[in-house]
Amino acid sequence: MNYKYIFVVLVFIGIIHKSSAQITQLEWASGLKKTDVTSFSLRPLTPNAAFSIGTLAFFQKFHQQEDQIFDETGVHSTLYWNINSALSIGPGLYFNSVAGFSERLSILYAIQSSHFVLTAIPTVSHADETGYINGELFFQMQVTRPLKQEWKLLLSAQMLTTWDKFSSHARSFQQLRAGFDKQATQFGLAIDLDQYGDSPITRTSLGVFVRKIFLTK
Repeated sequence: MNYKYIFVVLVFIGIIHKSSAQITQLEWASGLKKTDVTSFSLRPLTPNAAFSIGTLAFFQKFHQQEDQIFDETGVHSTLYWNINSALSIGPGLYFNSVAGFSERLSILYAIQSSHFVLTAIPTVSHADETGYINGELFFQMQVTRPLKQEWKLLLSAQMLTTWDKFSSHARSFQQLRAGFDKQATQFGLAIDLDQYGDSPITRTSLGVFVRKIFLTK
């Protein structure tokens, strides 16, 4: 089976599908050491929202020549079966400019209120390039607090850790954001901590970010 063709089809569906209750999130973050651009969308595939497709794309570019070995681009698409409003499970395909293609099985746990969002995604993956069965955990939390009129105070964190064969550290990051939210436009200070390899090499980037969240029905 040619997973690359399936991957392209999944991404294409995620981009063009026009059903209800869609969310799309775009973020630009940049500092002295690197620039990140990230896009995430989650869209239902059926009118009763029994299935949905999530698509994540990102681009990371370091500014200093000695750090450009850590430049990275990735596209990840997952087809979820929504068990209930908080829990989903499904297969996915991921392409990374460094690690190549991998097939994945993910569980999505998400809870949300007007001022709090929590998402956790544990994943088991098979890497085409190495043949390894790997483990991954992604975690996201966002808290907002109303100030006045349409302004909110914003604190958010995203964390990821990936382990080859569940025993050897491959890649981790922690992305911290603090700032303001006005009508689903968020901006403020950004701190990125990146770790690479089994004896982790760490890179730290301080900067600013702008994030726009689109909700459609």
